Amino acid sequence: MIHIFKKSIPVLAFALLSFSSCNKWLELKPQEGVVAEDYWKTKEQVRAAVNGLYISLITSSLTQELFMHGEIRTDMVDISTFAPQAYIEYRFADMLPTNSFSNWGTFYRIINYCNNVIENAPAVKDLDPTFVQADLDAYVGEALAIRAWMYLNLARIWGDVPIKLTYTASDEDLASIAKSPQAAVLQAVVDDLVRAEPMVRETFGSTAADKGKITRYTVNAMLADAYLWQDEFRKAADACDEIIDAGIFELVSGDPSTWLNELFGQGNSVEGIFELQYDRQQLNPFYALFRQNALYTAGQNVYEDLFQFDAADPTNFDVRGDRGALSTATNMIYKYHGLNRTQTKSLEESYTHWMVYRYADVLLMKAEALNGLNRGQEALDLIYTIRERGNAMQGTDLDPAPDDQQGITTFIVEERAREFAYEGKRWFDVLRNARRNNYQRIDLITSMVVNYAPADRQQAMLGKYRDVNSHYLPIYFIEIQRSGGVLQQNPFYGN
Repeated sequence: MIHIFKKSIPVLAFALLSFSSCNKWLELKPQEGVVAEDYWKTKEQVRAAVNGLYISLITSSLTQELFMHGEIRTDMVDISTFAPQAYIEYRFADMLPTNSFSNWGTFYRIINYCNNVIENAPAVKDLDPTFVQADLDAYVGEALAIRAWMYLNLARIWGDVPIKLTYTASDEDLASIAKSPQAAVLQAVVDDLVRAEPMVRETFGSTAADKGKITRYTVNAMLADAYLWQDEFRKAADACDEIIDAGIFELVSGDPSTWLNELFGQGNSVEGIFELQYDRQQLNPFYALFRQNALYTAGQNVYEDLFQFDAADPTNFDVRGDRGALSTATNMIYKYHGLNRTQTKSLEESYTHWMVYRYADVLLMKAEALNGLNRGQEALDLIYTIRERGNAMQGTDLDPAPDDQQGITTFIVEERAREFAYEGKRWFDVLRNARRNNYQRIDLITSMVVNYAPADRQQAMLGKYRDVNSHYLPIYFIEIQRSGGVLQQNPFYGN
């Protein structure tokens, strides 16, 4: 049972859309007092419901959870003395089904909102003669893509999960659903995205909307990501090429005086593909997480080991390192509150976007796909494109031969750690590459554990992580109890 459905989406949409926003595509404010049976009559109501999907992405705890699931089990972060016990358990492989971080409710709530749009929007076309097919297709396509993204996250965090593709309006509609295998979940992700691709818009006509809403290029990026999890390398490369060949995205300059501000401080740059649009009315949660009584700090050896530095020339540095991703002076995660190398944002200015996909990700996803196709030199060319922009230090160049597939894999994983530091990707990048070919590269996980585990925990953690079932979270105990035996606990955690 997925026990998350207390409100129907019309009520939610009106509540969410009461937030004002500087983004023009979020300015529709429906009148209060409309109930479910009066909804789904006009194109404006469909538009409001779809806008509600986007607002649910930034008003829920989604980005905090994405950061946590993508970083807490890695060498990129430490947890501070302010961190509650649940964080400690998660970080050091002591998760139990009673740990609230194993609750998948945020993801399934958003899925249910998407299901409502997908299920109910088509009938509005028969009721509103001004509602044209192209607009209907675009709205449904956006909901399909957001649903697919939620299931992709579920698959890589929990592994086997229930697939629910119909709307649940109330608790009376709840039914217990068994888990589907991870492979089936990933295929459902691909199916939704393939369906969505021809439906969604290529452009909305404004930069904020093109970066903050689902476009065809967002779908292409999601497809590339999903295909890599399926080891469908040719398809992943083709999806990346759809974005590359469009010719409308590029890497922003690696100039240290502008890189951080252009890409993160201001956002919606030529590099961005899909960014969650925090603003002055809806601040992001990262000031509290990283600066004010910080729960997370940068890992102790991240700068020295991952980015490195030129002791002979302090003007020669990786722009993504000190005062790019982190502050070496304070060990603070810097990316979300820095404006540039000398200025930071106040709490009231904490509206740096959450970057879901950007062009650098596309290039490195393509490199990963090409390496899987034994096209090593092409993969290396893309890696070096990213390194050149960031001014990566010579000491971090692993210099693998073009036919050294395993060496290139390690190089890609390390370069992704530098490029996407603190963007919620590290654990997933390591896991995705480790699990291929029956966990041929489990050393990517175990070596990372050695990098950050305290000496008194290291052997216990290594023993757990050698069991591949431990790489996925337990199902929250309340879900197991409510399912009446339909939901089975994930294998590592018993029943």
